[in-house]
Amino acid sequence: MSEMLSLSRAAKLVGVTRTEFQKKIRDGEMISHDGMVSIENLLSCYPDAQLDDTAESRRVAQIKERAFGKRVFESVLPDAEVLAARVTELSRTLAINQGQVQQFNALLGKLWDKLAEVESRLGTESRATMQELKTWIKHEVELAMEPGFINPLAIKDAVLRITTAQVTVLPGKQEFLVEGHDSLLEAAIRSGIPLNYGCSGGNCVLCKARLVSGEVKKTRHHDFVIPEAEASQGYILLCSNTAISDVVIEAAVAGSVQDIPFQEISARVKSIGHINDDMLLLHLQTPRTQRLRFLAGQNATLRVGGSFSADLPIASCPCDDRNVLFHIHRQSGNLFSDYVFERLKEHDAVEMEGPHGEFILHEKSQRPLYFLAFDGGFAPIKSLIEHALSLEAGNICLHWFGSSQKNIYLPKVAQAWRDALDNFRYEEHIAGFDLRSVSGKREETLLRQLGNISSGDPDLLQGEIYIAGPEDAANIAERFFLDKGLPKTRVAVASVK
Repeated sequence: MSEMLSLSRAAKLVGVTRTEFQKKIRDGEMISHDGMVSIENLLSCYPDAQLDDTAESRRVAQIKERAFGKRVFESVLPDAEVLAARVTELSRTLAINQGQVQQFNALLGKLWDKLAEVESRLGTESRATMQELKTWIKHEVELAMEPGFINPLAIKDAVLRITTAQVTVLPGKQEFLVEGHDSLLEAAIRSGIPLNYGCSGGNCVLCKARLVSGEVKKTRHHDFVIPEAEASQGYILLCSNTAISDVVIEAAVAGSVQDIPFQEISARVKSIGHINDDMLLLHLQTPRTQRLRFLAGQNATLRVGGSFSADLPIASCPCDDRNVLFHIHRQSGNLFSDYVFERLKEHDAVEMEGPHGEFILHEKSQRPLYFLAFDGGFAPIKSLIEHALSLEAGNICLHWFGSSQKNIYLPKVAQAWRDALDNFRYEEHIAGFDLRSVSGKREETLLRQLGNISSGDPDLLQGEIYIAGPEDAANIAERFFLDKGLPKTRVAVASVK
């Protein structure tokens, strides 16, 4: 029987996304049984897949590096002990297979002796029939024992099982791969799965989960002691363990903003980058033991100088929870803005509270994703898109509206996504007026631009719409789509000053 692979592992083997796999299954090009595909079926759909790294694999690596810019994405081997344990596990599987072959040969010998015994008691006519049966059996056994065609994906999968391990999370059946030195928690976060956690350093109990099957290894000391009764049931801390083999765990996954706790964190300024005269990129870094847990699209309140505060959308992905980005717009006379632009320096402390807000991604939807950013509304949109990319979402389209060309302040980020991803489209639109104040002829102009986009894209009204920007522009865009008949559940809106 052909070996079955999960969609995550199969996608890794041929260098495509799970979304592409799911499309092939829906179109009937690939056969799936309970979320699994066979190696033979995989090779028939991707006949050009090779043992060596393919151009597609290199393209995916480029996507990761260019799109996120936070982590150089490369295959890193796990530590020696984990590597040895995985090789041992594969050796154990090989030994079992070899033992089964020996048992098969022994059984075949017994069958041959039994047939000879029966043949000795048969008449001439029956012996001829028996001889025909023995000839057929011998032929079929010889065919079965021939090496035949060696499936390159089967070999590549064996190598992949040494460098990575697959994790399935119950009860939702989310899947992710553990690579390199990542802990179970780190791998889940990088894959966009919001598991429950707190300190991420082994000092609290929030990332506790139950190991249902498979083998893990403790890679980091933790001060918290799991009670013996729970340890005997398989409970572990995800932040301090990695996977040796493919594992199944039972863990809490955040499904809504209510699942994310309110946090107060004293972060430090990692860097301050002036995008242009009126826009600043603030990079905050949290302590290693107190990272900000949030959902893409949410806001946080920042406090600088002891008393100056502002509520701002987070402009980064939850997949890198220690490095939190914000886009700060210069507002003359605003005490928070003036302090950040004129007095804030690297390594200064910034108090961070949150997260809050319900402008989040509908992860279970299979519809195409459409993002409309108006001026600084790109900040929460950027967070949502990066999260969607970590989830390997399907078709994504971004429309960025600027009051002027200057208000489209990070065009290279969106252009990099467009250049690196086959399923990503990006268009810029210049309004020619201040999008914070839209009425009369300005409203007519904006509605006409939205109408041109809608009429030129037949899939737009079939998608999930995410709108962020100044209140006037965002509200007009929301009404436009609601008037087109879209239900409010498919039009998410965030007001950004």
